Amino acid sequence: MSRSVGDSDRDGIVVLISGRGSNALAIIEAASRDWFPARVQAVVADRSAPGIELAAARGVKTACVPRATYPDREAFEGALAEVIDGYRPDLVVLAGFMRVLSTGFVERYLGSMVNIHPSLLPRHRGLNTHARVLAAGDALHGASVHWVTPELDAGPVIAQAQVPVEADDTEDRLARRVLEQEHRLYPAALALLRSDPVTYTHDKPLDHPLVLDRDLDERGRIGHSR
Repeated sequence: MSRSVGDSDRDGIVVLISGRGSNALAIIEAASRDWFPARVQAVVADRSAPGIELAAARGVKTACVPRATYPDREAFEGALAEVIDGYRPDLVVLAGFMRVLSTGFVERYLGSMVNIHPSLLPRHRGLNTHARVLAAGDALHGASVHWVTPELDAGPVIAQAQVPVEADDTEDRLARRVLEQEHRLYPAALALLRSDPVTYTHDKPLDHPLVLDRDLDERGRIGHSR
């Protein structure tokens, strides 16, 4: 299956969150700049979340689809899809959305749904990545933007940001530095997808994952991996 992002009549992004929404806010901030080629149509949460209020304060439409009010995942995902589809987005962006989505839901948006994960995938899929990086003695940590596929954190990687692991790092210190890079990486990766049509294929959307340059400029450029 293939699909090209950035060459349709849809030009917007819907962001899904579950908490404070710091990555969503970084995307909203980027969308206010000339170099970012899309608009944030809405921020949608699966529960009452601080990020909803922060997004609304910045003039972005918001919606809440509380998981707790639905009898099962199927009903919840049906309601969530209805909200998303109402905006006709080109990209569905998971930004701290803490729900494992069903295969059916993922396949509905296959090739148009992306996620950010706090590790250099394929290493350290799942939770507690910072602790696992320290336990493994990794020299590098970071974040990855990837296509969402039915297998958790296993979709093809689009772009990454690297963070050196320091000898005296704790989980909290490492997590803070990774999050700083996430706030730079996610808008830049989305700009890449929207500026130059990128064809999704299940196995390999790009020849190589792209690496966020340390000297990322105001145009949000990402450099090829070295």
